[in-house]
Amino acid sequence: MHVGSKGWYVEELKNIGVRQIEGHKIEKYKIHVLANLLEEKQN
Repeated sequence: MHVGSKGWYVEELKNIGVRQIEGHKIEKYKIHVLANLLEEKQN
């Protein structure tokens, strides 16, 4: 998996315990939403 791809963001978020956003699977969301969420959770 390439660093920065949608799959990479999904995997990283799952590793920190995020599986859903507002009741929806994270796989549904676009990459910019996942990137912002990951940055928010890491800080």
